[in-house]
Amino acid sequence: MELEARALAIDDHLRHAYPDAACALRYRNAFELLVATVLSAQTTDARVNMVTATLFQRFPTAHALAGAAGCEVEAIIRPLGFFRQKTRSLLALSAQLVADHDGQVPQTLAELTQLRGVGRKTANVVLGNAFGIPAITVDTHVGRLARRMGLTDAKRPEDVERDLARLWPQQRWTMACHRMIAHGRQVCRARRANCQGCVLTQLCP
Repeated sequence: MELEARALAIDDHLRHAYPDAACALRYRNAFELLVATVLSAQTTDARVNMVTATLFQRFPTAHALAGAAGCEVEAIIRPLGFFRQKTRSLLALSAQLVADHDGQVPQTLAELTQLRGVGRKTANVVLGNAFGIPAITVDTHVGRLARRMGLTDAKRPEDVERDLARLWPQQRWTMACHRMIAHGRQVCRARRANCQGCVLTQLCP
């Protein structure tokens, strides 16, 4: 089977296996998703969801968060780890949103990645999920599964993103990543992959 056809078949199988796959972070708007994604570095989405309910109740907008006292933000997000660094990033990116975008989250990769603490992965999460702009998010699961499945041999996330973009049509990009993340968490785990219980047995090398 040609590589592109196999990539599409893999996503078709995962779509049937994970019909409810979606972003695990809880958010109501682009600002909340941006903040939650920045906070998700080096921790779990479930843990982030535990603190963002309080954080967004206290600071619901970029204007509010930009004017927050660092010690108050630190106290809320302390359970996540790296809370001082993350607080600095949140205050800085909120100030940038206020100064450069009237408090609104921009809708381009270039503008998003100019914000403090926002890399390409975070920007693609926001583009794909908050704005419906096709984007490939290469987290540890997507990168690992793409290599295991022979869809890429690249190590750098940007290179994995490029290879997957060549194999999947744009309309699949965002949700295909959610399906791979779900599969990586539930079946194709890093240390002990459950190959016997995998729906991709006939497609994965």
